[in-house]
Amino acid sequence: MTATTTAPADQPSRTDLVVIGAGVIGLSIAHAALSRGMGVLVIDRTGPAAGASAGNAGGFAFSEIHPLASADTLMASPKWLLDPLGPLSLPLRYAPMMVPWMLRFAKASLPTRVAASTRAQAALMAHAKKVLEPAMALTGTSDMLRKTGQLQVFESSRSFDAARRDCDEAAHYGYSFRPLIGADAIAGVQPGLSPRFTHGIATEDWWAIADPKLYTLALAKSLTGKGGRIDTAEARAISVSSEGVTIHLADGTTLAARQAVVAAGAHSHRLAASLGDRIPLETERGYNTTLPPGAFDLRRHITFSEHGFVAAPLSTGIRIGGAVELGGLDLPPNYARSKAMLKKAEGFLPGLKTADGTEWMGFRPSLPDTLPAIGRASRAPNVIYAFGHGHLGLTQSAGTADLVAALLTGAPPAIDLTPFAPNRFKGLL
Repeated sequence: MTATTTAPADQPSRTDLVVIGAGVIGLSIAHAALSRGMGVLVIDRTGPAAGASAGNAGGFAFSEIHPLASADTLMASPKWLLDPLGPLSLPLRYAPMMVPWMLRFAKASLPTRVAASTRAQAALMAHAKKVLEPAMALTGTSDMLRKTGQLQVFESSRSFDAARRDCDEAAHYGYSFRPLIGADAIAGVQPGLSPRFTHGIATEDWWAIADPKLYTLALAKSLTGKGGRIDTAEARAISVSSEGVTIHLADGTTLAARQAVVAAGAHSHRLAASLGDRIPLETERGYNTTLPPGAFDLRRHITFSEHGFVAAPLSTGIRIGGAVELGGLDLPPNYARSKAMLKKAEGFLPGLKTADGTEWMGFRPSLPDTLPAIGRASRAPNVIYAFGHGHLGLTQSAGTADLVAALLTGAPPAIDLTPFAPNRFKGLL
């Protein structure tokens, strides 16, 4: 299936909106704009669903309101970093480039900032959950939604107690959790796990998609079927004038639009820089292996919290992946990380069939305080940024699209966007 179309010869020279990025965020925004009567062109350097939107774990993790930037993460980081194949890795040759980002991360981990980030994340999550099903109905993708829930499992009571504290706070925002003590209680939710896991937490406030790549491609097909356009083109820079926005492409040509949205994932900060906005976007490189259907009787998402990865049941197989490698955009993949997670999963899920898997690496666009950038460019009010969702791009896609559509049409956004202001890091270092 292809979603790319060619513009007709009599196409107007200036369209209403150009969305840069054909991942789940960009395509969701394009749908929201199209439904509000705007003419929409989406461009992407490699086409729809070619980045993180293709290889994520497929979860709508609405209850994940706590920022990665926290004192707990800072305390655990030295231990994690000592294991090159553990939950967090920082290749030595990339470490100097990460220093400014890590300093901002440390500042975002102060208690007052963690509390503010949690409140902002909870507001975005609640809005994303509210608008997801109507958005899916609009795009004809409702049959891909699964409300199967999630299970976190733990080998130690200490890790379990720490996770329960986060769950207790999330409960104040309406999310429910069920503690499970003992292997038998865990088996009642998900049979077949190793008895080494003695504690668990189950939640039904975690939904899933049948397959994230197929979902993103379905969004692309729906968009073109409704009159939107998608072209393969690489945006290198953006300039503005009183008449609108000009997108400068890698082949030397330009596109003109009245407004533009930058939703290019991990590449977005380079376009923002062309408008004078220095946004500290980094990449959390994630790895996974997708095993064929039938590899295990997995009934819901399983999060191995102490090991930093998940097992996800998709319509296309069982996906084992996660972890974080802070390695930028240019270092070659280190697939030893996906192999290490698969080896662990083999012990955690006795009977898991590990043959014939497909390995993948993708770039999660991440900002130091775990919140995305949603708002206008500082010097170009007709350019809107929507990137930096980290692990939560799929989860927050419909909510982000609704908020961006409000900005595009001059309507009041459903939540306060101040915590997500793209320029919030200015002057921090």
